[in-house]
This record gives sequence, structure tokens and C-alpha cells, in this order.
Amino acid sequence: MDLMQTLQEQLQGPALSQISKQIGATNEQTSTAANGIFAALVGGLAKNASSESGLNALTNALDRDHDGSILNDVAGMIGGILQGQVSGANNGAGILGHVLGNKQEQVAQHVSQTSGLDLSQIMKLMPILAPIVMGVLGRMRNSNESTPSSGGGFGDLANILMGSAQSAAQSGGFGDLIGSVLGGVLGGQQAPNQETAQSSGGFLGNILGNIFKK
Repeated sequence: MDLMQTLQEQLQGPALSQISKQIGATNEQTSTAANGIFAALVGGLAKNASSESGLNALTNALDRDHDGSILNDVAGMIGGILQGQVSGANNGAGILGHVLGNKQEQVAQHVSQTSGLDLSQIMKLMPILAPIVMGVLGRMRNSNESTPSSGGGFGDLANILMGSAQSAAQSGGFGDLIGSVLGGVLGGQQAPNQETAQSSGGFLGNILGNIFKK
């Protein structure tokens, strides 16, 4: 399962227009920025899920707040956020804090550069999109696409996140962005830029592979 494709499918039609109007951008600009934000969140989730404690925290959050039902009415969910109706399922700021931590501004700056939107627009966009990511994972959690491991955890989640992050880095051109999210786990290695990530995408694959071997 490629999470990036699934996430992009959630942001179409009225939902995309609604967000674009709110942040003062064109649909194309919003879509471009959203792809970068989605990639960063997938990379951050892959990093978090690479440890047993991180994976347990993620699965507990999915079980508690994210059953995927917000995807039944994405436009309605966005409207609720914009009106200040925040709950566990659509608490974008809280999700960003857990997934990206102190990397949020770094991610926003990168997405701003690639999308043409200013930093304030990106910072408005990020907490709107974060619940969509958790909603997609929650729906997957409740489907047959992932099966519990023998330890009772979400057996396939870590592998799906790693694979999607690697795919986004290699074929999606988000290698430098995902590398910046991985941060300290690079062990002093420099994150690749887009050209490097596309031509020799194994760099991110090796990093992600090393994380998951820990």
C-alpha cells in the first residue's frame, strides 16, 4: 500500500478548494504543498514506528482517536477545524507535535520553498492535513490490509510506513525533505537533495533500513 497515493486521493474537489480558499492559495499550490507535508508526516511516522515504544504509542493513538471515520466527510472535518471544533481525531496541532516535534518549522520552510506559498500559509495548512494522515492510517488499521503481529501490535504498519517513505523519497522527489525529518538518525550523513534522491534513492532506503534494524 502506498500511503502517499491514498493521501493525495483524499484531497480533491470541495476539500481542496475549501483549504485553498482558507489559506489564500490556488488549488495547484495547495496540492503541491500538501504533497510535501504528507511526505514529511509519512517520514516522521516511519521514524516513530521504528522503535517498539514509538510503534506502541502510534497504535494506541489510532485505537483511541483515529478510526478513519473523518474520511467519510473530509470537507466537514476541515470545516470543523476552521471553526475551532477540535477533538482527538482532528487535533492537527497535537498530531504535528507528536510526529514532527521541533522539525515543524523546518518542514514548513522546505515546503514553502517548493510550493511558492509563504511560511504562514504552510503553517495554516499543516494542522489541517495532519488528521487526514492519521485518518488514513486508522482506516487501514480497521481493514484487512494489516494484520496484528504475534505480539499484538500493528504488524504491517512499520513496513508500510517505511516503504511509503522510501517511495516518496525516491520516486516522489521528497528525499531531502524526508531526510530532514529523520534528523539525528542520519548519524552525521547529509540528507540528499531532490536530484540526488531521484538518481540514487538507495540513500534514503539505507537510512530507513538501518532505523528499522535497531
